[in-house]
Amino acid sequence: MSRQAHPEGRLPPGQRLQRGWPVTHYGPVPRFRPERWDFRVFGATVHGARPVWNHDEFSALPYTTVVADFHCVTKFSMTGMEWGGVSAATVAELAPPAADVTHVMVWAEYGFSSNLRIEEFLDDLTIFATHQGGQPLTAEHGFPVRLVVPRLYAWKGPKWVRGIEYMTADRRGFWEERGYHNLADPWHEQRYSFQESPGDGPEL
Repeated sequence: MSRQAHPEGRLPPGQRLQRGWPVTHYGPVPRFRPERWDFRVFGATVHGARPVWNHDEFSALPYTTVVADFHCVTKFSMTGMEWGGVSAATVAELAPPAADVTHVMVWAEYGFSSNLRIEEFLDDLTIFATHQGGQPLTAEHGFPVRLVVPRLYAWKGPKWVRGIEYMTADRRGFWEERGYHNLADPWHEQRYSFQESPGDGPEL
């Protein structure tokens, strides 16, 4: 199954079209150890369940593709990128959140985190990507799994994801605690926390 966004040929304000995919991340590239890797769902799950998939099990989940644009807060955009992997909605179907969940914290290697509103997590374009352009991700671009949230700036989709936490209240992630906007909508150029309006996020 494939889903596609339609950007109508426009870029968000302040963005420039990028040819080629730059490598941008904070800290070292983690070493992938398949025998130790797992993907965990915890927090406010239905009935308190805490599902865990090892790498083989996660790789066997339903595969889908998404074609969408990619907007980095450093002001480059790439159009029509094809991502393959497991949709966030599929993960939520297999490991449902409790009825009062409002946000999701996405956890990655080295304790890196990023927060999303539940509706953004469940958006039909949000995907735990294992492939880009039909090829497995490289280690530098997030192999074995990175989250892609095309409707938001790319920092909301961490590389090297290891699990998600369902939350009943918002909590800032790694970059959101360090001065990035809590909501990260590129079409409203929500780059930095000083741009936030009341109600956009928890107090810093």
